[in-house]
Amino acid sequence: MLLLTDAGSLDYAPCRYGASKAVFRGPARDLSGNYLAMLGGTQTFGKYVQDPYPSLVEKVTGQRVVNLAGLGAGPDFYLDDLPALRVAAEARLAVVQLPGAETMSNPFYTVHGRRNDRILTPTQRLRTLFPEVDFAETLFARHLLTVLQDADHGRFQTVVAGLKRNWLATMRQLLVHLPLRRVLLWLADAMPPKQATAIDGSGPLLVDEAMIVEVLQPGTRLVTAIPSAAARALGVTDMLFPETEAVQAHCLPGAAVHAEIAARLVPAIAELSEK
Repeated sequence: MLLLTDAGSLDYAPCRYGASKAVFRGPARDLSGNYLAMLGGTQTFGKYVQDPYPSLVEKVTGQRVVNLAGLGAGPDFYLDDLPALRVAAEARLAVVQLPGAETMSNPFYTVHGRRNDRILTPTQRLRTLFPEVDFAETLFARHLLTVLQDADHGRFQTVVAGLKRNWLATMRQLLVHLPLRRVLLWLADAMPPKQATAIDGSGPLLVDEAMIVEVLQPGTRLVTAIPSAAARALGVTDMLFPETEAVQAHCLPGAAVHAEIAARLVPAIAELSEK
């Protein structure tokens, strides 16, 4: 591991594509001809990792890969940025890291347009449902849902049901813009649960098997990437981060996990690329 003691960090060679307002991890890729697009959040961006799985897939397959991931990004990141969505739509194949149900605006709160893990404002519906909650202290979606779950499990299930319906509608809206050949990536410490009703685990929040099945369509493959014990044991080895960000680094996949993710993706991409 490399701890950077000053304000420096890994050089992500930030770049933009066309008129998109978002800044992506570079170096910038050539958008002419065939390329693969990878959409996702902080893990796909590859924060603190020299070679995240999008670049590893490019090296193994020889196919150009455009990393369109954003820090804290969910579907709203793309749906609110048509130029970025157009880059994804024109790809030969897209890989989409499955997001949690908390990362998109919904009937209970709106999220930040770029950092979809952050809350802008709760709706009146949520304030009425949980009048005892001080929303001024809940800046992040996961924290908010944990507070609601602890406040009242029964009322929290109303929120869960609404978030699940919203996840399905928003994912369908995103996928309709993407190429017909695509891979949905489940990146978590365990397989998708049979039923997700609580805030637990480190996988996509409140997403379960039935929800994933509903968004799987012809030409779509599901890849589950569960880090091995050996990869997890390496922790932050080969990760580069400022000393002040050590806690965040320990919560993200390291280089060994990224290598395993790439190894899982390559066969699915190869299969779809032949069609």
